[in-house]
Amino acid sequence: MQITELVAVLVLQIGVILFSVRLFGQLAKKIGIPSVLGELMAGVIIGPYALGGIVLPGFPQGIFPLAEASGVAVSVELYGFATVASIVLLFVSGLETNLSLFLRYSVAGGIIGVSGALLSFAAGTLCGVFVFNASFWDPHCLFLGIIAATTSVGISARTLSERKKIESPEGVTILTAAVFDDVVWIILLAVVMGIVSVMSGNTGDGLSALAIALMAGKVFGIWLGVTVVFVIISKVFASFLKFFKNSLDFSVLALGFALILAGLLERQGLALIMGAYIAGLSLSKTDIAAVIQERIRPLYVFFVPMFFAVMGMMVNVKEIISPSVLIFGAIYTLAVILAKIIGAGGPALLLGFNRIGALRIGTGMIPRGEGALITCGIGLAAGVLDNQLFSSAVFMIFLTIVASSPLLGLALKSSRQGTRKSVKNDDTVKEVWNFESAEIADLVIDNLLNELRNEGFYLQTMNIDEGISKAHKDDIALIITEDKKSIAISTSKTDMPFVKNEIYEVILDLSHTIEKLKTSIAPEEMKKELLDAEARTTKDILALLDPHCFSMELKGETKEEVIKELVDVLAAANILLDRDTVLADVMEREQTMSTGMDHGIALPHGKTDGIESTAVAVGIKKAGIDFESMDGQPSRIFVLVVSPKKACGLHVQFLAAVGSILREETVREAVINAATAHEAVELLSKKKI
Repeated sequence: MQITELVAVLVLQIGVILFSVRLFGQLAKKIGIPSVLGELMAGVIIGPYALGGIVLPGFPQGIFPLAEASGVAVSVELYGFATVASIVLLFVSGLETNLSLFLRYSVAGGIIGVSGALLSFAAGTLCGVFVFNASFWDPHCLFLGIIAATTSVGISARTLSERKKIESPEGVTILTAAVFDDVVWIILLAVVMGIVSVMSGNTGDGLSALAIALMAGKVFGIWLGVTVVFVIISKVFASFLKFFKNSLDFSVLALGFALILAGLLERQGLALIMGAYIAGLSLSKTDIAAVIQERIRPLYVFFVPMFFAVMGMMVNVKEIISPSVLIFGAIYTLAVILAKIIGAGGPALLLGFNRIGALRIGTGMIPRGEGALITCGIGLAAGVLDNQLFSSAVFMIFLTIVASSPLLGLALKSSRQGTRKSVKNDDTVKEVWNFESAEIADLVIDNLLNELRNEGFYLQTMNIDEGISKAHKDDIALIITEDKKSIAISTSKTDMPFVKNEIYEVILDLSHTIEKLKTSIAPEEMKKELLDAEARTTKDILALLDPHCFSMELKGETKEEVIKELVDVLAAANILLDRDTVLADVMEREQTMSTGMDHGIALPHGKTDGIESTAVAVGIKKAGIDFESMDGQPSRIFVLVVSPKKACGLHVQFLAAVGSILREETVREAVINAATAHEAVELLSKKKI
């Protein structure tokens, strides 16, 4: 196959994968399971052992033909993409590691993480020994042990976060133990790859315990030495990256550093992923770590789901449903789950945790995920794992991910303290500021973030829609949380005075700006120009008009009664999440300034958390009521528009469009005298677009 044809097929394959992982990832979320399982299943379904191998016009072997010559089920080119994805994944994992937390809880977390990883490694390896009647040092058995040793703490972290237990002693210990778990896994993988290389497929009788110990010492020494060196010089390296000024430039170069380090360590006989993780870990303590995470997020979103899909493609569907794979997979799964609970939970009992706390830690370490899949891929590519073992391992990974959240959720259900003694908090403190409205809180947040940028802080705002922002400068770290009408900021005790001063200055500047705004322009005069015949009207905008949300004969006699009646129209259509919240937010906007226009038109509206998407209700009252309109005339047509506060919508665009339509007297009168709601919608939609 010529290179142009190879590239064309690769491009097509990547496009198919991208659509598949997004679709199955969303479906997985909807049914309440981690998206990674959906991405994995997408790969299984479109892979060469399933739909990908179906003959299609122009594709005599399918879109994803079986490429056994490469040593894996997919092409070398596609596997190369998956390898780069694994580097991106481990680099981001390193960046997300809280190095301070890692060091603070290093004793308890280290003992628990190492114990859980080693016991799981032994359990996984022994499963292979007993089932295949092989030596403990058999590469097949060792790889089963490494796969078992990993932990995907992201899945447990999500459960802890939802239960507000992420900062509990158990939560912090799980996160810290997972870091040590990753270190043990990476070192074990490097050692076993060395053993495989030396043994060249033999049973292991020719490899002495001393040789294995020396190999392990070499790997650990290289990992520790490289990690310590780069952590020490991390701030100098970060300063070098800042030389490139633009945050996008230095973020891409940081990833380039991860790729270089990964390649260099691979050349030394270690795993690519070890270099990637060390690169991320060394930069995690710097003030640009959060910015790098945010800037390379598009690459993460592009590559990482592709990695899970490619791993899924290597699963032979016929193999995974065979009795031998299912039986071994079930035994393997049970063994590695118990190994994590005992290996991580047991030491926790000796480190100040009670039984419920130890159980929480043990169940929190159960899920296997990205690390296990990376190991599976390496084992398959190296020829150590065959299709049956690979399928059994993926089966185990799937089951541990599915089982972990319910098990941890049950352990967290009890309100009992997980430690024998009360645990003192660290020096982190939190301050909360409450405001009259969410709009004011938004304004304060926006100005605060701008001021922090001016102070030289690097901001991470990729979770800002969820109300969370992070700011870093040198060793100062702020976590900023917005919850409706309040703003909370967490930081160290020594940095809280700075935060209080910053908030004070922001509020003072806003107050001064608002006072100047009041004297510089009159909203009443601006309001007279809002009904403009030239306003844009499109099909998307007018599609918000729904005959089921019309009231042709409003009963209300006051402004408040009419607005309440229109909100009830939306409530009757099952559009609202919270009817009372919507009503309160619309009335709050109305109190700021009346939405009564002229020509008998009123456009009450508001942004609210009581609705998921923009909705419109229209009401007619031929006799009219006093709505404090600009021309003093009674209002007869009422158009209510409500939109969610945080989501994008057509809120103001619709207000401008409907105002333009109703400005025409013939249209206005026709709508008022329409016989049915459907006729009224048709009349409003007739304006030329």
